[in-house]
Amino acid sequence: MKPVVAIVGRPNVGKSTLFNRLTRSHLAIVEDYPGVTRDRLYQDAEWNDRKFTLIDTGGIEVNSDDTILARVRKQAQVAMEEADVIIFMCDVRVGVTVEDMEIANMLRRTKKEVILAVNKVENFNKLDDIYEYYQLGLGEPYPISASHGMNTGDLLDRLMELLDDFEDDDYEPDVIKIAVVGRPNVGKSSLTNAILGQERSIVSNIPGTTRDAIDTPFERNGQRYVIVDTAGMRRKSKVAETTTERYSVIRSLRAVDRCDAVLMVINAEEGLIEQDKKIVGYAHEQGKAVILVVNKWDLIEKDDKTSAVMEKKIRSELLFLQYAPMIFVSAQTKQRVSRILDMVNVAVEQNNTRISTSVLNEIIRDAVQLNPPPSDKGKRLKIMYATQSGVKPPTFVLFVNEPEIMHFSYERFLENKIRENFGFEGTPIRFVVRKRSTEE
Repeated sequence: MKPVVAIVGRPNVGKSTLFNRLTRSHLAIVEDYPGVTRDRLYQDAEWNDRKFTLIDTGGIEVNSDDTILARVRKQAQVAMEEADVIIFMCDVRVGVTVEDMEIANMLRRTKKEVILAVNKVENFNKLDDIYEYYQLGLGEPYPISASHGMNTGDLLDRLMELLDDFEDDDYEPDVIKIAVVGRPNVGKSSLTNAILGQERSIVSNIPGTTRDAIDTPFERNGQRYVIVDTAGMRRKSKVAETTTERYSVIRSLRAVDRCDAVLMVINAEEGLIEQDKKIVGYAHEQGKAVILVVNKWDLIEKDDKTSAVMEKKIRSELLFLQYAPMIFVSAQTKQRVSRILDMVNVAVEQNNTRISTSVLNEIIRDAVQLNPPPSDKGKRLKIMYATQSGVKPPTFVLFVNEPEIMHFSYERFLENKIRENFGFEGTPIRFVVRKRSTEE
């Protein structure tokens, strides 16, 4: 599981610029005025072969007429709760402000590791302005220029030192880990309890270390599982409910990282929202097995076409998840809940399936004869050889003459042909296209 690192600070100190720099992306919108980043962004980053999830947060504002500094408390509390390490950014051009002091006071009271980054430094040979940041009581300040990438390597080296103590799960390889994800109030905890109530023989509650979730190991028919309820089956810290809902995606992301299979819980009464798509899209990108679980089905007025209509609507909004099986359940009445683990078993098995090279190449040859590869400027794509390079998810390497001619639509065609022959229900498939000389 990848650790989580949150970037916090006042508005306009360069958080989004640092986020873009460390993730090598342009996901965060950067403008030279405060308040641009309103939604939280989550992106994987890597340094020295160590991956972590980086969170770009909106600016923590302190209004002079806020008696309890409510906005600071809401934003900083959640960042402290969810992150393993926090990067606290300040602006050297402005100096230490009252807002910086308030944020630092809250950070000092936590048990989380904090890196103090002083941004917008122009002259690294003259750092007299840095010394005042020691008064924040957060240790050594790291002078950086996020826009130019200056000294960000030292910042990342320090981050890696702090992440060395972060340990992965220690479950046995044959244990299937299931993450129950979805937005608040879709019935995740009820579904978790309903699953655990089905023919369970071993159940024990183990609090997550720093993950703010509950791992519940259990066994059914000789297969061992761990189910992770991201809604939490224990008492939460007293964070404002609206803020918790806003940040609940963080819990889901780290649960996805740890799991083999994802149960994406959708409220049948409300359908999909954007947060659902982000969470399940992340599961797809991470190559996890996925099952779409439409809950509260007992509350829907139905006829013989209702389920087909709803499935079509959901799939139209999740075009990248056509491979994921869908089941309509009621955690309240236990309707169809007993089928979920069987679907998990199949999806995890498919996610870990290998195809022999000879059979794979036979399928590819048949597909090419049925639908010849595309051509560009007189050059036609030739697929000389294919092999499977890995599982979780199944990954196939295609050796071709001209990789740049390979179009995503033709990859999709090949994927469909492989699925027709082997199913791969519940798991994404990856293709890696490499150049191979026709003379080899």
